[in-house]
Amino acid sequence: MLELNVEHAARTQLPVMLNGAEFVFEARAYEGKDPHTQAMALINRGEGALADEVPLVRVHSGCVTGDIFHSLRCDCRAQLDGALERIARTPNGVLIYLPYHEGRGIGLYNKIKAYALQDHGRDTVDANIEIGAPVDARDYELAAEILRDLGFSRIRLMTNNPAKIEALDAAGIEVVDRVPLVTRPGAHNEHYLETKRRRMAHKL
Repeated sequence: MLELNVEHAARTQLPVMLNGAEFVFEARAYEGKDPHTQAMALINRGEGALADEVPLVRVHSGCVTGDIFHSLRCDCRAQLDGALERIARTPNGVLIYLPYHEGRGIGLYNKIKAYALQDHGRDTVDANIEIGAPVDARDYELAAEILRDLGFSRIRLMTNNPAKIEALDAAGIEVVDRVPLVTRPGAHNEHYLETKRRRMAHKL
């Protein structure tokens, strides 16, 4: 197992508004083996006996277009909002946000290049291949290190992606349950979601 020398960059309380209700998370910022590999964990830690419950976890890949600008071409914003609300209402839950996972790890510039090819009919897989980028370049070792730092070696994972479960398992995190996080398709992302289901084995 690769040790990434995770360091705490900061720790604070972060009030968040979700659907008109205010929640306060413990927020921790982490840095991996280089300064460009950073992550944030939002934690809703249970108290007493609830602290021993297997936590509900979302490992969320950063998406500037979706998470910030509310793009309708993907389901990232809907998944982020849905995950945060469920974690906020769960006695023991964590959301790990990985900004460097932008575009499934190929970066914002390459993602927009791939989008331009999708405008001409390619799906997300073929567009990445055509620009010379991996279909999925993400790794989850830093997420696993963060979970271990928080004391969570066994989790319930909110995901539709079997590859994410396999990656965390390989990094030493036991996923005892997969919790679906399915969103409603729209006119702009229906083909995108179908590609994830058909070509990337997502459980949609």
